[in-house]
Amino acid sequence: MASTQSSLRIQGDDNLQSMIVGTVMRKIKSRTWKKQRYFKLQEDCMTIWYKSKKAGNAHSTFSVSDVEAVREGHQSEVLLSIADEFPADRCFTLVFRGRRGNLDLVAESAEEAQTWIKGMRKLIENVENMGQREKLDQWICDWFKKADKNRDGRMNFKEVQDLLKMMNVDMNEDHARRLFTMADRSRSGTLEGDEFVLFYKMLTQRDDVLRIFQQYSSDGQKLTLQDLEEFLCEEQLEGLRGKQRALELIQRYEPSETAKMLNAMSIDGFLMYLVSPEGSIFNPQHRGVYQDMNQPLCHYFISSSHNTYLLEDQLRGQSSVEGYIRALKRGCRCVEVDCWDGPNGEPIVYHGHTFTSKILFKDVITALGNYAFKISDYPVILSIENHCSLEQQRVMAQHLNHILDDKLLRSTVGSPNQYRLPSPEELRGKILLKGKKIGGLEASLNGAVEDSMMGEVSDEDEVADIDEDHPHAESIRRKGKKSKQRLSKELSECVVYCKSVHFSSFKHSRLYSKFYEISSFAESKARKYIKEAGVEFVQHNARQLTRVYPSGLRTDSSNFNPQEMWNVGCQIVALNFQTAGVEMDLNDGLFSQNGHCGYILKPEFMRICERHYEPEIAHERDDYQPVSLSIQVISGQQLPKVNIKEGSIVDPLVRVEIHGVPVDQAKQETKYIDNNGFNPVWNDTLQFTIHAPELALVRFVVEDYDKTSKNDFVGQYTLPFTSIQQGYRHIHLLSKDGTTIPPSSLFVHVRITKAV
Repeated sequence: MASTQSSLRIQGDDNLQSMIVGTVMRKIKSRTWKKQRYFKLQEDCMTIWYKSKKAGNAHSTFSVSDVEAVREGHQSEVLLSIADEFPADRCFTLVFRGRRGNLDLVAESAEEAQTWIKGMRKLIENVENMGQREKLDQWICDWFKKADKNRDGRMNFKEVQDLLKMMNVDMNEDHARRLFTMADRSRSGTLEGDEFVLFYKMLTQRDDVLRIFQQYSSDGQKLTLQDLEEFLCEEQLEGLRGKQRALELIQRYEPSETAKMLNAMSIDGFLMYLVSPEGSIFNPQHRGVYQDMNQPLCHYFISSSHNTYLLEDQLRGQSSVEGYIRALKRGCRCVEVDCWDGPNGEPIVYHGHTFTSKILFKDVITALGNYAFKISDYPVILSIENHCSLEQQRVMAQHLNHILDDKLLRSTVGSPNQYRLPSPEELRGKILLKGKKIGGLEASLNGAVEDSMMGEVSDEDEVADIDEDHPHAESIRRKGKKSKQRLSKELSECVVYCKSVHFSSFKHSRLYSKFYEISSFAESKARKYIKEAGVEFVQHNARQLTRVYPSGLRTDSSNFNPQEMWNVGCQIVALNFQTAGVEMDLNDGLFSQNGHCGYILKPEFMRICERHYEPEIAHERDDYQPVSLSIQVISGQQLPKVNIKEGSIVDPLVRVEIHGVPVDQAKQETKYIDNNGFNPVWNDTLQFTIHAPELALVRFVVEDYDKTSKNDFVGQYTLPFTSIQQGYRHIHLLSKDGTTIPPSSLFVHVRITKAV
């Protein structure tokens, strides 16, 4: 089992050996909450165990696979707040995946801190480098430990029965006992390490995969090179480089050296290929940057966040620099900062006129400088909502220039007379400020800028843009009226290509707008224009940037559907990244392609101003080519439990949703399977016609069927239609907040043909 690999990892690594002995460190929650805890790494090298020195037997654990990164020094608000008490070289932060809060720790010495920092980084690297087989072994190992209640390293039949329930299996007792007896090779009445693995493998035998294997195998025992080539050509539609491709897959996934020497693949190798990234529904060639990155910025959809500083709701939620770090690490390329006058002459960031907590503008800019280009080199747009006095605007400009230095775009790129937006490629490594600007780009190039000017500093105070159909909108709007403020020359000079302007009409924009101007719309305003002038909206977005943001009424930080905004080519569709749900699934799905770089090239029919494309009647465009999508949902594997009630087991169904232009919006679902979240089989085929495949996203959702109330969410996976691989494919499911939940998956067969 996995423990043999972990013991090999420990040998020769002083940091891991010290972590296994354990260390007393302070866990910090605030300036006043600092408590000592004893931390140690478990022998499996996958679990961190810790307990209070006083709390008797009470202890907690977390898995190394849940930790995303380790940050050294005072890199969190909590550790910054105690910087005067504990030096940076003793402090570090463990950052967890998803929405779980970080763990801030202070070691007794700088050496101990380094032991844990280096050791944790090594463990995280080990997890990331695990193959599918190792991950599965580790998963089995974790379940074994959970079920081995008396910790004797063996499992009796009662413990195995309990384990099956925990693993989402409702199995006939006789069948379970038969498998148990077959696996108990030592005849001890219990299962130990390898016997348990054998039991698990019998339990998880994939009849669906075996059937396909035998269908293509000449002798029913193995796939010869020719058999595999035939499978790749006929089923996976990977006919090019057939023989070479088959050889590569055998070398990569076949565990048996004998089979490799014969240029053959066993059932084990075949399964390992099917569950690998190459056997995934997502085209691996789209995992890297594959699109043309030399077009003007307005020709791309840009991953964009709203109220990035918030971790929760917009009335009382916590503001945190962590919001920016998380968004940027998810590939976000446009973040928002609401700036207000703060004490001691330092501008602060928070959701104005609410009870949300406040953070320093300079801390936000520092985080931006540190994290902007960790995931993607392509430009980041910093959208400023500015409510500051002239004096503090000058401080903002100082921080931007000093902290970001040459990362901040201060002048135009490309040829001086280039009258179009530069491309993501030309702006690599640059941060662009979006905000009000004194005069135009031309005036600032000539140096003709006054010291300051009267004008609305912020053009999108959301309270003022409240939904017009809200019954109390008028009274709220009056309260939120914007005061005329002056704009500082220094802050104005930081804005180059993203000058915020008020939107009058598409006609006015067509006649007078400059390519570097950008308008922002509340979602309701954007919907109104989509309905009234869809064609003009698409043409407007072929020329310049548009930002759409959630209604001010969404105090719970909920999101609108971004798809309808993408359908007319709006580039900066800003969502509350902190709020999980179908809207963020769509955002993550769209931006999962093109190297996760945060920029997706719009379809050609949305990039040419002269084209007459209207989303409502997508089938009337020149290059209209509808396609038929057929998805056979075959089976599911190790679906997570959603109901923590003892003995509760999932009744799963799968829904496939198409999100795209209005005529493409569709959903269909399979039947539900009673009491089996472990290896349900559906074999249901769902059919769709897609009229604008270039804009379509496909979302697979697994739910726990409930006839009396709303179905519970189990897992989902969303991807662009254009990134789908055909044939027999696995879909590796994600949790509600977009993190992986290995080894949960769906097995499907996909065919795409021309629609008749």
